[in-house]
Amino acid sequence: MVIGMENEETKSSMLLPQDKYLEAGVHIGTRFKTIDMKPFVFKKRDDGLFILDLRKIDERIRLAAKILSKYRPEEVMVVASRLYSANAAGKFATLTGVDIVKGRFIPGTMTNVRLEVFKEPKVMLVCDPKGEAEAIREATRLGITVIALCDSDNNTAFIDWVVPTNNKGRKALALVFYLLSRELMMAQGKIPSYDQFPYRIDYFERFEDERTEEIAKEIEAEEAKPQADDLAIPEAPEKDKGDAPAEAAEEKKEE
Repeated sequence: MVIGMENEETKSSMLLPQDKYLEAGVHIGTRFKTIDMKPFVFKKRDDGLFILDLRKIDERIRLAAKILSKYRPEEVMVVASRLYSANAAGKFATLTGVDIVKGRFIPGTMTNVRLEVFKEPKVMLVCDPKGEAEAIREATRLGITVIALCDSDNNTAFIDWVVPTNNKGRKALALVFYLLSRELMMAQGKIPSYDQFPYRIDYFERFEDERTEEIAKEIEAEEAKPQADDLAIPEAPEKDKGDAPAEAAEEKKEE
């Protein structure tokens, strides 16, 4: 069954075959679902993980690229505070010419002209609304358009365009930035067709230096260890949508 898909026509119009999305795990959310992200959730698995709608992931990646293509590269800024997002987003920035802030976002980056890192973007793409909340606050104060990669547990206040996706996984982030790079380079006229895009998804996943690759493997090993949530008794299936009071209470708790 196609997750969040209804017919073959819709399936064939996706940016990538469905199995590529599934392999990368872009649809795998967290054990929490905010009210904001409810429209992008397809279902809840028996193990408690929320599954994002592939159709909406595909649509919103496509439209995010169209939004970015309306601006000159120097007017676009990506904020990527985590190791995996910084790696994939860094390659996106190199290929498309957009600006990028890796690691910790310094307060005042967009509001304090005296800072050496001062920047004046017109549109901003953030990879983790929780870790990059300061960037979102500054952009909101200045009226800068904000696009955000949002997992099932994110709040979307002050975000202009939500791209639902697993925003923590290495493979998922690589696929998202692979698609954004390909779409934006097409819009920029750097490539005439998809066939002329010379990069594979694993290029956006791969770290170029050995030490960073070692750190990434250490992170993956740590994340693979059973966590407290994994050892907990799985939650009961969600109530029927008609049971509004119970559903509202669950979402309030998860926020």
